[in-house]
Amino acid sequence: MHKQPISLLLFLLLLLGVSCVSEDRAVSPSTPNIVYILADDLGYGDVAAYNPDSKIKTPNIDRLIEQGMRFTDAHSPASVCTPTRYGILTGRYCWRSRLPQGVLRGYGRSLLEKDRATVADLLQKNGYTTGIVGKWHLGLDWVIRPDYLDSINAETVAISAGGVVQEMDPDWLDFAQPPTDGPLDHGFDYSFILPASLDMPPYCFLENDTLLSIPDEYTPGNDLDLGYYGAFWRAGRISPGFKFEEVLPTFTAKAEAFITRQAGQEAPFFLYFPLAAPHTPWVAKGEFQGSSGAGDYGDFVQMVDATVGRIMASLDANGLAQNTILIFTSDNGPFWREDKVAEFEHRAAGNLRGMKSDIYEGGHRVPFVVRWPGHIEAGAQSDHTTTLTNLTATCAELLRTPLDENIAEDSYSIWPILMGDTSPDNTQAVIHHSGSGHFAIRKGDWKLMEQLGSGGFTLPREVTPESGGPTGQLYNLAEDPLESNNLYLDRPEQVEALLQEL
Repeated sequence: MHKQPISLLLFLLLLLGVSCVSEDRAVSPSTPNIVYILADDLGYGDVAAYNPDSKIKTPNIDRLIEQGMRFTDAHSPASVCTPTRYGILTGRYCWRSRLPQGVLRGYGRSLLEKDRATVADLLQKNGYTTGIVGKWHLGLDWVIRPDYLDSINAETVAISAGGVVQEMDPDWLDFAQPPTDGPLDHGFDYSFILPASLDMPPYCFLENDTLLSIPDEYTPGNDLDLGYYGAFWRAGRISPGFKFEEVLPTFTAKAEAFITRQAGQEAPFFLYFPLAAPHTPWVAKGEFQGSSGAGDYGDFVQMVDATVGRIMASLDANGLAQNTILIFTSDNGPFWREDKVAEFEHRAAGNLRGMKSDIYEGGHRVPFVVRWPGHIEAGAQSDHTTTLTNLTATCAELLRTPLDENIAEDSYSIWPILMGDTSPDNTQAVIHHSGSGHFAIRKGDWKLMEQLGSGGFTLPREVTPESGGPTGQLYNLAEDPLESNNLYLDRPEQVEALLQEL
């Protein structure tokens, strides 16, 4: 299903030096590096260039947009964290995996199947040095202490939101042993990660699958139910000296160090940089505290923007900017409730309906920017519908590497669009997936949701259909971008056609 049309522009580009590579053939010096920055819970309306009324200043992301191509209709494959990360790395929707809804927690077992190819595998096999710095959130196979092996069933040890996710009890685990089935087993040469979200224990860092410090202390957490909203984190194990406000600076420094190490190397590099911000807890530090017009959240977003600026500066300082494809996006919509909209007059999702976890546009329409100086037109804008699962097929077309039919089956190349082709078909169906497992399908201007309600954080989450009323939702996004006029009963033929596709 991954379409990789070779455009004339691509062919000319390849003649100029972007060569086909393989495991036993050296890459060309002109083969571009790839840096993929994934913000965590950043909204469509947070970035000033996407929302002129934003109360948050994002000069570095705005500058990146000026230098590259901005997409106005880009979507995460799901409206919560884990499924989007699965989709980015594998090129397939997460509902095809064992996780039909929800997310993993910090002790969840690896979600990536043992033989599942990732985009890191693809690039590594084609001569790239690959690295990840940031939030993993795809599970790790922690080592179970021998004295617990006889008393537990490691395949079904606990149930978390979204079903059986093999969540380990930390008391069962031998933290002195490195976990398996992490980034190094899925195509990465180097890794420096946080196991899950910054509000999920264990609070610790792993470098190349080895804990830097065993999480043998305990934090009582900040309880969301007690009103700690933006400063929320869960109680659990924490490494000695772990400081929440130091996580983003630590990740930024590690990413800069990776880039610097690659400068002067013959092999191109791929840096996957999934941030743990501005996800809760909102822990801006120093000069960023009180710097925005949107409270602690806005301050944290401005700290994220500064990180983007530091990565851009690192590429410049190392002479890598001209031959690096730099991508910036977010894993889903923002966690920004209506009370915060009223308090700060800031719409983190822009004028879209809903927020993180929802099936509505605010849950999954995200900023998406791609820069490659001299190849991607500066200041360009694309209204083409795209999803974050498209990374694998796009990289494959860049490398002229065919993909097997059972690899990245939900990935479609957007390479021609990046190269300036405005003619590609924009009627490919896209699937959306909410935190509680609601499905929607988008094709062209039409979006069909199988159920009523948001399926996420916005109330009402679930709605029981009334007798004679609609059982789902249908919107024409071209005419109704706010998803306010449900046409489910008015356009039965459109409902049926989309249900058949879904």
